[in-house]
Amino acid sequence: MNSFGKTIRLFLVDGTTNGLITAELSNWTGIGVKVPRIKIKEYNNRPEFQKPGVYILIGKGENNEDSAYIGEAEVIADRLSHHRANTSKDFWTEAIFFGSKDKYLNKASIKYLENRLHDLAIKAGRYAINQNIPTRSELSEAEQAELEEFLAHIKVLTATLGHKLFESLEETIENKTIQNHVFYCKNSLGADSKGSPSTEGFVVYKGSLLIVKEQPSLTYSIRMEREKLLKDGILELQGKFYILKKDYVFTSSSRAAAATLARSSSGPLEWKTEDGVQLKHFEL
Repeated sequence: MNSFGKTIRLFLVDGTTNGLITAELSNWTGIGVKVPRIKIKEYNNRPEFQKPGVYILIGKGENNEDSAYIGEAEVIADRLSHHRANTSKDFWTEAIFFGSKDKYLNKASIKYLENRLHDLAIKAGRYAINQNIPTRSELSEAEQAELEEFLAHIKVLTATLGHKLFESLEETIENKTIQNHVFYCKNSLGADSKGSPSTEGFVVYKGSLLIVKEQPSLTYSIRMEREKLLKDGILELQGKFYILKKDYVFTSSSRAAAATLARSSSGPLEWKTEDGVQLKHFEL
């Protein structure tokens, strides 16, 4: 499928990035809004807040993990005000919501979008989503097709507004020169990781085996990252190795290699194709 360039218009309502931000795509009737929790009362009389839509509450969970709650409302302002007063959902610091500049969205369509956004967020696995699965509306095939296009725009704008909540790690593997190659990082001690370069760094895939015993050359920051992965359950001790329980993105191929080999490492040299070709040959 061909992809086309998009023009996104961001408007900082009070001239700063700490206030209300609206986001629009060319030739789209929808609109996205990002607002800090502490400023919702200040802005909730604006017309964008008085319409139906889907919203995302974003913040940190009990273990400082990225967390989100996805909902729908016939009047966004009323629902956000309710959440501000609800101490049981006190984790969030900002909200992003999406509505329509015309009367395109109704109760059935926002229920459909809520369910699909929840599904995308769970599959992406980037944020903790602690809520029940929303009910999906029964819609015609034509209505679903239209809303899937609306959904695609929501996904783009959510990432543009700073949260890749709905984007899987697989989608960040964009470089067509190396996309068809899986790279391996192994050694004689039994380390066995596989991964791919990503627009965010380097993705190491679920099931990879990492050396447990750390060498003196391993940097403090990577030691701490491995420790956090263990604490979060992303790494798990399995015999003489740590096993990666889900796909994980490191900020560079060298960090990914060092985390695997438990020593200072050069990613472009350590990561190789099945045929033994080093990653550096693909980056020239």
